[in-house]
Amino acid sequence: MVKRFGIFLSSLTLVCAVTASNAIAQSTSKSISAVVELFTSQGCSSCPPADRLFKTYVDRPDVLALTFPVDYWDYLGWKDTFASPQYSSRQRKYATTRGDGAVYTPQAVVNGSTHMNGANAGAINGTIEKSAAGNLIVPLEISRDGQTLTISTGAVAKEVGRGTCTVWLAMVQKHGVVPIRRGENGGRELSYYNIVRRLTPIGMWEGQAHKFEVAEGAVDVPETGGYAVLVQRGTNGPIIGAAWLGTAAPAIH
Repeated sequence: MVKRFGIFLSSLTLVCAVTASNAIAQSTSKSISAVVELFTSQGCSSCPPADRLFKTYVDRPDVLALTFPVDYWDYLGWKDTFASPQYSSRQRKYATTRGDGAVYTPQAVVNGSTHMNGANAGAINGTIEKSAAGNLIVPLEISRDGQTLTISTGAVAKEVGRGTCTVWLAMVQKHGVVPIRRGENGGRELSYYNIVRRLTPIGMWEGQAHKFEVAEGAVDVPETGGYAVLVQRGTNGPIIGAAWLGTAAPAIH
C-alpha cells in the first residue's frame, strides 16, 4: 500500500492507530459541504476575475476552497511562481476520469466531479447547493499536538465506503500577491488565495475508522497557513470527505 506512493511518502512519518493527546489545535469536517478546486495560472489573461471570485469561497465556512496553479501556460512568457506540474496532471486526470477531456483555465471543480468556468459564480454556487445534500460523507478530524499532525477518519457503511480511496494532505498558503512582469498579465499585481503549495498522499482508506500520524516537519512548507485533508475515490475520483486546520497565519485582507 505505501509502496505505491513511495515517491511522496519517503519523507513522512506515517503511523496507524495513534491517538493524539493534548492537541493544541483541532478541526472536524462537520461544517464543510463542498470542496472547490480552482485551476488557474498567472499567465492566463482570463483568470484574474476567477481568482477574485475565489476569495468569496475561501471566506465561506461551509466550503473548502483550494487554488491549484498549473504550469502549461508558462511558455507564454511568464513562469507561474506557484505552479506545479503535479497540479496540471491532477487537472488532466480529472478530465480523463469524467471522460470529457475538458482542461482549461480558469476551471473550477466541485467535489472532484463537476467542472465549470471558474468565473461563473452561478454555476459554482448551484453545484455547491446540490452538494449540501451530503456528498461529503466521511467523518474527518485533523489535530495538531506539538509537531505532530493526526488525521482521523470515521467509519462509514460498507456499501458507501466500498473501493479504495486516497487520503491527501495539502499544505496551503492563505494569501499571495504576485507582481507579473511579462506575459498576458504583464504589469499587473495579482492576488491568490488558499494556494496549495504541496499535495501529498498519506495513505489509503477503505471505509474503516483509521488514524494517520504525520510529523509536521516532514510536510512543512514556508509561508503555509493551514492544512487540508481530502478523501478521494481512487486518486482523482469524487471527493467524499474533507477537513481544514488553520495555523497562526496572518489574516487575509
